[in-house]
Amino acid sequence: MANTTGETTTQLDPSLHPEPQGTALAAKLNWLRAGILGANDGIVSVAAVVVGVAGVTTNTGPILAAGMAALVGGAISMALGEYVSVSSQSDSQRHLIAKERQELRDKPEEELAELVGLYRGKGLSEGLATKVAQELTAHDALGAHLDIELGIDPDEIVSPWHAALASAISFLCGAVLPMLAILLLPQAIRVPLTFAAVLVALALTGAVGAWIGGGSRTLASIRVVLGGAIALATTFALGSLLGTTGIA
Repeated sequence: MANTTGETTTQLDPSLHPEPQGTALAAKLNWLRAGILGANDGIVSVAAVVVGVAGVTTNTGPILAAGMAALVGGAISMALGEYVSVSSQSDSQRHLIAKERQELRDKPEEELAELVGLYRGKGLSEGLATKVAQELTAHDALGAHLDIELGIDPDEIVSPWHAALASAISFLCGAVLPMLAILLLPQAIRVPLTFAAVLVALALTGAVGAWIGGGSRTLASIRVVLGGAIALATTFALGSLLGTTGIA
């Protein structure tokens, strides 16, 4: 492309080098979406437990004990699951980074040729691909290979501990609602109002999650509300059955 001074400049495909701000924003949105899903889990699982126990007995003690057990156990389970999952992912990423670093140390010429080939595959000419590969290699060879080959940013590897803590907190935040509703509302109306509060909360979190993911907020809300309603109705019916038959 000619500039105003008559010199020729070359525009590279912007997709070759994503904006750091865009990458960071996407990562934050993924974390936020994961937090919404964790809160959904907390709402549904704890609500199902306390409503199920409320179907057996109207005494607050057993409902509180079951709800606290579900809250604490669920938060720990979510944290452990996230820790294991993210640990496996981060271990794999670190292995790939170490492997790429070793290859750059052992056979730099082959790695440069590979980088040129990758940029050629992106549509650049031989000369431009070579120039880009050489300049990126001189600046940060490892970063260049990790970016285009593996899509890995070594500065953005997620900590398993952070992921576990975030998962536990999001679960607890969701679980607080059904716990407060079932314990603080008057006994005669606490089950139906807990149903209502939980379903409204699920509709909101479903809509927010869909907004973050770019999906239909209406459909997402309907899905989570139906799922939550089925879970609550099932556990309450089961609890009522056990209570009326004298099994529990």
